[in-house]
Amino acid sequence: MRAAIVEAVGKVSVTTVPDPTPGPRDVVVKVASCGLCGTDLHILQGEFAPTLPIVPGHEFAGEVVGLGADVTELSVGDQVAVDPSLHCHECRYCRSGRGNLCDNWAAIGVTVPGGAAEYAVAPVANCVRLPEHIDVRDAALIEPLSCAVRGYDVLNGNLGAQVLIYGSGTMGLMMLELAKRTGAASVDMLDINAQRLATATTLGCTGAAARAEELDRPGGWDVVIDATGNAGAIQDGLGRVAKGGTFLQFGVSDYATTAVIEPYRIYNQEITITGSMAVLHSYERAAALFASGVLDASVFISDRLPLEQYPQAIERFQAGIGRKIVVEP
Repeated sequence: MRAAIVEAVGKVSVTTVPDPTPGPRDVVVKVASCGLCGTDLHILQGEFAPTLPIVPGHEFAGEVVGLGADVTELSVGDQVAVDPSLHCHECRYCRSGRGNLCDNWAAIGVTVPGGAAEYAVAPVANCVRLPEHIDVRDAALIEPLSCAVRGYDVLNGNLGAQVLIYGSGTMGLMMLELAKRTGAASVDMLDINAQRLATATTLGCTGAAARAEELDRPGGWDVVIDATGNAGAIQDGLGRVAKGGTFLQFGVSDYATTAVIEPYRIYNQEITITGSMAVLHSYERAAALFASGVLDASVFISDRLPLEQYPQAIERFQAGIGRKIVVEP
């Protein structure tokens, strides 16, 4: 089969690899679409993936075309979206229900071959059957949506909150859509990319600007979310949290990224700084939300490229072009 391969740091290509073989409790998925994500850039930079080469792609959906000997829950022909999380179920974090913090954390498309290929293998337990009305080519959006759902789990809801989101790429826009549905009084968006900011306005954000100074909220925001991973945005956002408010680190930063905090302000103003890591008990809920129409795929997916153009898709993503970019084998 054809697959994208991150061969070495900074080097990605499309080549022929052996077809995957399912284990007893695995299924083979014919990939309909696979989304690109910041994590893929980190893998290309030599972070996250323990060894290279690797077939990337942790945001994917498709049709079941092969079943392991012990699989009874799914049938050939079923359309599924795949949760890429692979937890050991043995470490203290897994045993306490915090599998996303697993000491032996692994993921399809990060530590084992993923969905940037014609076919991919996944445990049957990681597959969510999709209703017929969903276009499976759009269902690559479910994985990033499940990360956003996890983010709002960490925030524990905040009815009537004033929310500020840094970054109006795919993840920032998903956080916007969920904020609107979790009772936010206002949701302001920041981005230096005018095209992406225009999309946030189209989706109904309260205010949109390149810098927080352009928005009228001198007392700060109850909830500030970084969806960029950018050091400058993070540093600025930490200073925009209102008294008693919360800062959520949602974007994925480079390992070397740092920010300065003011311990006295955190103490004196009872500010919470927290993070949200990947997916935790949120994939099925994200699939249900997606099926209900929480996202407009025609807005979120800006580019659909053939698998053979995976290197070009990476280049577009690195350049900040578009919103969600997917490859379709």
